[in-house]
Amino acid sequence: MNGATTYELHGEVAWLTINRPEARNALNKAVREGLFEGFRRFNDDEAARVLVLTGAGEKAFCAGGDLVEMAETALEIPPVDFVPQLGRNIHSDKVIIAAVNGVAYAGGFLLAQNCDLVVAAESARFAITEVKVGRGSPWAAPLSWLIPPKVAMEILVTGEPISASRAYELGLVNKVVPGQDLKEAAQQLAETIAANAPLSVIAAKRTARLIAEMPLGEAFQEAERIWAPVYLSADAKEGPRAFSEKRRPHWSGK
Repeated sequence: MNGATTYELHGEVAWLTINRPEARNALNKAVREGLFEGFRRFNDDEAARVLVLTGAGEKAFCAGGDLVEMAETALEIPPVDFVPQLGRNIHSDKVIIAAVNGVAYAGGFLLAQNCDLVVAAESARFAITEVKVGRGSPWAAPLSWLIPPKVAMEILVTGEPISASRAYELGLVNKVVPGQDLKEAAQQLAETIAANAPLSVIAAKRTARLIAEMPLGEAFQEAERIWAPVYLSADAKEGPRAFSEKRRPHWSGK
């Protein structure tokens, strides 16, 4: 890693941390490159079952793009690979959790939105602030699928932040915890997922978004296709066998 981000493995849980607390973990070139590298490393890391993405320090998960760098480079329309966007320019079958430890603004909101699950500190704040600086947020296109359209509209056109509790009410956040408990809560959630059958977790992640991508009838058909190999796997036999023998299952991922 390049120092602007760090990658650490805690058991089967990888932690990818944006490491620019002095700049509120803003997305300069080094951070963006480090995030791409970190996601690729996680995908290739057979020891890592779940990833937690977070920011260093207590004030910011990520405050968004580095406006100083943007001004210096006269950035106009960012390229598609400007920031990692899961499902667009970064893909992972494994689950990714955002541990939001402060502000998640603009590109920071993007990163949190793109994670599969979000655990937030009580002090966390979320905002799409681009309208306040004349920039764009095309990456927010899925927002009105995630939350009610009128609320999505308000967030987009006001640029005003919402609290962690409000984000939880809207379904943008899975869990809100005191700041000092954030890392432990994210680690526990990740370990819960990592303990499950890996093929089932992969299929579950693929299934979760089907209804947003296709009509219901097609979604059911695609779900049957996704889950068929899981039913036929060795792990599908191991799970019931372990239950009957009153022991923990030993997953092979096959």
